[in-house]
Amino acid sequence: MIRKLLIANRGEIALRVVRACRLMGIESVAVYAKGDDQSLHVRLADHAVCIGPPGAATYLDIEAIIAAAEISEADAVHPGYGFLAENADFSKAVSAHDLLFIGPEHQLITLMGDKINAIEAMRQYGVPTIPGSLGNLPDDPKQQMAIAERIGYPVLIKAAAGGGGRGMQPVFESEQLLSSVQAVKAQAQQFFGCDHVYLEKYLQTPRHIEVQVLADKHGQVFCVGDRDCSVQRRHQKIIEEAPAFDIPAAAREKLFATCKHAISEMGYIGVGTIELLYEKGTFFFIEMNTRIQVEHPVTEMVAGIDLIQAQILAHAGEKIHHIPAKVPRGHSIECRINAEDPESLQPSPGKITECHFPGGPGVRVDSHVYAGFTVQHHFDSLIAKIIVHADNRQLAIKAMRQALSELHIGGIKTNTSLHQQILRDSDFCQGLVDIHFLARSKAQDKLQSPQTADIT
Repeated sequence: MIRKLLIANRGEIALRVVRACRLMGIESVAVYAKGDDQSLHVRLADHAVCIGPPGAATYLDIEAIIAAAEISEADAVHPGYGFLAENADFSKAVSAHDLLFIGPEHQLITLMGDKINAIEAMRQYGVPTIPGSLGNLPDDPKQQMAIAERIGYPVLIKAAAGGGGRGMQPVFESEQLLSSVQAVKAQAQQFFGCDHVYLEKYLQTPRHIEVQVLADKHGQVFCVGDRDCSVQRRHQKIIEEAPAFDIPAAAREKLFATCKHAISEMGYIGVGTIELLYEKGTFFFIEMNTRIQVEHPVTEMVAGIDLIQAQILAHAGEKIHHIPAKVPRGHSIECRINAEDPESLQPSPGKITECHFPGGPGVRVDSHVYAGFTVQHHFDSLIAKIIVHADNRQLAIKAMRQALSELHIGGIKTNTSLHQQILRDSDFCQGLVDIHFLARSKAQDKLQSPQTADIT
């Protein structure tokens, strides 16, 4: 079993791993950039090591993190999400220094990190994929036009190494294609250092569905459950739910069987998320995340399992004995609370003067902040996740409304009001959502003057 684990991350996910380690009797080591020493993950970890100057670049310094692991005599490294969590070179470096990486082998990180290769691999494993270019888009404009015509407009240009909502652009008419391809290639090169792009059919009203997978070294593979992450703003998730609602049981069972087969065939160990689009009764694979997800708490709430502990156990070679519930226990919703202006989306760093989190039955808060904590401009704006659990979706919506009414964070702006508007939107309450829901609702001014739905 692991004796001491270094957490190569910060904020709420680092704190989440610290808490899991305490429950497992594992010593935790926090790393931090200067100015981040007051974060709760640093204050509550058993050990803490400063690894560099203020800013996100410090958490991307592989050599500094490896040095911290050696200095602290850690024997394992957990990457959390973001930063180096899906960096194959980091995984390789950790293993090269005789440390256990709490994540998949670097070959699988590389495979799934390239969307073109990931789609091809999943297609071979029998996972349905969106009709597309079947590989990197050629440079010849005539070939690009021909491929788009074969797929049928509208099409979506996507960066092979894309992520975080960057490197995607829909094209509705052939006249827009060539210039759009060049624009996305330039953006991909700028953000990801690779200008490879591909085409796929642009689905008009899909839902974003995720399947949480978990596998250990004893041949056990689980589909822990699914989530609906369709409420997004500029491709960034805002609200997540588990289980995904209004999915026919037969379709879900078939999807889970397909995902389990794919995970078994690739020899995947640990936790991972297979992301799909769902439209008109059909699932389409889009990508796989080889790490724990921001939205993992909603799955934990309905499956009755600690995914972080299970992840650590799986990589440590232990057999997972706490089997997740096959039938979801009620319904769970998560709201991401960001330090940002809810209208302009501009970050709102600064000192939190007041902080009151909600409580009560079925309410969970994952956060690293508190009154007196300073939100820095260097990092992602996520400061808290409010999670509720109830017997069904309607009751979960009511519970989240109540939780958000109790939430108070002073001194900075947050997107709490946006969440409150969404939770009152009649279409959301009826489950009439897809990935364009929020943009469509804003365009109709429904969120400025929301109609409160009857969910009694």
